[in-house]
Amino acid sequence: MATPSKNPFTWVEIYVEDISRAQKFYEAVLQIKMIPMQTPGGFGDLEMLSFPWAEGGANISGALCKTSEIKPGAGGTLVYFTSEDCGIEASRVTKSGGKIIQQKQPLSEHGFCSICMDTEGNIIGFHSSK
Repeated sequence: MATPSKNPFTWVEIYVEDISRAQKFYEAVLQIKMIPMQTPGGFGDLEMLSFPWAEGGANISGALCKTSEIKPGAGGTLVYFTSEDCGIEASRVTKSGGKIIQQKQPLSEHGFCSICMDTEGNIIGFHSSK
């Protein structure tokens, strides 16, 4: 099997019930500013707030999405956010309304990760090399 020449992920959507509450959570935990998105026609009641991105950057981006069509919750896709030290983001989770599922732990030669629950019931991860 050939090694991919680039990251195979392109976009992530995290579905939420309360977009304002989720925005506050992610902005506080990741220390970022979410970007309002214009939703293209034909998508019903879809509301979106984008995570910041750098065009042509090494990592992917995505958005918080609120719609009556898809609901958030545990047991679905697990998204990992990159960080300098995943313990730092995890330390902000509880005071931002979320829950720690798994504290920072080593992944052998693959770095470290923390697993948390956001304010909407989604399970998310943070990954770092140290």
